[in-house]
Amino acid sequence: MTEHMRTETARPRRVTTFVFVTGANGTASQDAELTLRGHRTVGVSLPGHGAAEQFHRAYQSPQDLAELATLPSPVSGVTLDDHVEATVTVVRRAASHGPVILVGGSLGGATITRAADAVPDLIDRLVYDAAFCCTILRSPSEYLETPEAKGSLASSVLGGLVGDPRVIGAIRVNWRSADRAFLDAVKEAYMADASDGEFLAMVNGLLPDESLLVSSGDARGSEEAWGRVPRTYIRHARDRTIPPALQDRMIREADAATPGNPFDVHTVEATHAPTAAAYRQITDILDRLVK
Repeated sequence: MTEHMRTETARPRRVTTFVFVTGANGTASQDAELTLRGHRTVGVSLPGHGAAEQFHRAYQSPQDLAELATLPSPVSGVTLDDHVEATVTVVRRAASHGPVILVGGSLGGATITRAADAVPDLIDRLVYDAAFCCTILRSPSEYLETPEAKGSLASSVLGGLVGDPRVIGAIRVNWRSADRAFLDAVKEAYMADASDGEFLAMVNGLLPDESLLVSSGDARGSEEAWGRVPRTYIRHARDRTIPPALQDRMIREADAATPGNPFDVHTVEATHAPTAAAYRQITDILDRLVK
């Protein structure tokens, strides 16, 4: 072995870790293509969001909706603070091995803002992928009440609600419903350009329960901490859940709050839940962020 080869062996390359925080009803996920391109990817396991915790025989066909409506929820009482704590734990571990890019999708944007406020020096970049970024207003719920959210189809999930949220302490959606009107409405809201097969594969992987408390939590960051972490926004131009006008409002407000650290903005022709073809554009953007 030559001296050069020994030196290269002794100094392993510091690999960037992409830490992904899912949106509502999602599970911890990774990006296999980014891994194949030489990066590391890890999804944050949010409290109460394990498949083993949420999937029940009553949810399986033939469904027992009466039983499903009364089951205790594993996310009852889970707050945005709990999501942030789980995320910071993963960021701390990942940062000990190299640079960290923290990616939040949809509701996950609330979590990454607060995580960056907690450990700004451990995060090399934040990426909001069609995600909530709260600055002027305190929560995602408040942003969905703005004029820019007019036309959002986020309420399409109401047609699939099971049980009383006040009783089970969560929003429980029967994503495995056979109700054609409900499925058509959800597809229009989340993945209108997908084939039925791709849409059903996505929706059947969603968890039924989401906490009542996360979307209403204070998701703002401070200028001194969150505000100094470089950030990227990936706009979804065909989004019917967080419309482009609302995405643009959040970008403008964040840039005004920290004029010395504006968003690096990219646009993809994607619905809220991108198809595989659209997601390849997102992977390319993420890959190019690594220095």
